[in-house]
Amino acid sequence: MICDFSGLLFHEMEKTRPVIVLSPKISSRAKLTTVVCLSTTEPSIKEDYHLEITFDPPYSPKFPSSTMWLKGDMIYSLNIDRMTRPHIKDEAGKRTYPIRKIDRDLMLKVERCVLNGIGLKVDRVPEIL
Repeated sequence: MICDFSGLLFHEMEKTRPVIVLSPKISSRAKLTTVVCLSTTEPSIKEDYHLEITFDPPYSPKFPSSTMWLKGDMIYSLNIDRMTRPHIKDEAGKRTYPIRKIDRDLMLKVERCVLNGIGLKVDRVPEIL
């Protein structure tokens, strides 16, 4: 197979969307990172690659819903220049860019959904040693 990545085709992502970064470290040389998409819309049919996630506080003012859905079948490797960190304003009105991290248990669930999303079916979340 040969893939032409130019332009966008029907069903491909073409809007701003919150993501969870999967890459352990973003290479400053390559500037590539792998992400999985989140959505504020509940899937009409829930699959084993969907995961409901509650953010407290909500993800960002641009995405104020505290509940989002991980779309484990929507994985992308992108140049980091396509991304911005969500920001909030402090009491003085100054922008701050908090770094949000998810805990290990949730990350295992995210990884399971991603594996299911690419067709590598996982029966259970591995135990933490």
